[in-house]
Amino acid sequence: MRVTFRLRNAIVAWWLPASILGAWEGAAWLRLLNPLFFPAPSAILAAGWNMARSGEWMTELLSTLQRMFQGAGLGVCAGFALGLLMGVSAPLRTSFEPAVSVLNSTPKLALMPLLLLIVGVGETARLVPIFLTGFVTLSMQTLDAVRGVDYAYVEMARNYGARSRDLMWRVYLPACSPQVFTGLRLAAGRALVITISVELLGAPDGLGRVIWMAWQTLATEKLYIGIFTTSLLGLAFHQGLAYLERLAAPWAAAKARGQTG
Repeated sequence: MRVTFRLRNAIVAWWLPASILGAWEGAAWLRLLNPLFFPAPSAILAAGWNMARSGEWMTELLSTLQRMFQGAGLGVCAGFALGLLMGVSAPLRTSFEPAVSVLNSTPKLALMPLLLLIVGVGETARLVPIFLTGFVTLSMQTLDAVRGVDYAYVEMARNYGARSRDLMWRVYLPACSPQVFTGLRLAAGRALVITISVELLGAPDGLGRVIWMAWQTLATEKLYIGIFTTSLLGLAFHQGLAYLERLAAPWAAAKARGQTG
């Protein structure tokens, strides 16, 4: 029964991309598409295999992941802490929420020229937009999650003698976990987009550089490899964080299954 359920989910999830790739391959073989702009998926796969064998694909992938985790990792940690504090403290919320809102509406890539003037051409100017993306996304999601906690739970815990630390660990964090993981998924996707974008603007390595150099040299297969790899990374982050959410907040997953069932 479980195997049949998983097979059905796999078919539902993958029939559309498989159909698109199949139609694309057929159109390429029939010469209905210009191979310069739309090489056959089999040709893209062969080029990807060559990049993997030479080590180029793994090197560029790891460079992008390192850049993303360095910037977004610090950003989501700082954003989670600030969002949690703003949610439980009205003075802090009044002080910091306007600044976070301003950062949220500011295009992160628009800061690149200013950063290049201040810190020069280097890795710091690339990491700051990635940091801000993770920071703003998670701080706002965490703030909304804390403010959405039913105050009756807080009052009940206080009546049983819970202190501020107990409220944080036993009331706010469990209640906020589902929305915080939603924020993490959003932050991961947005941080990946910003990482590729800053690499497109100028970086010595990374998937964004692969895409940019492939465009300049008309190496279309490599361009598609960079795009497909980025898309699969986004899918992997989403699925991985969803799995972690089921482990860390099983009650939220059970509630979601009950609502959809």
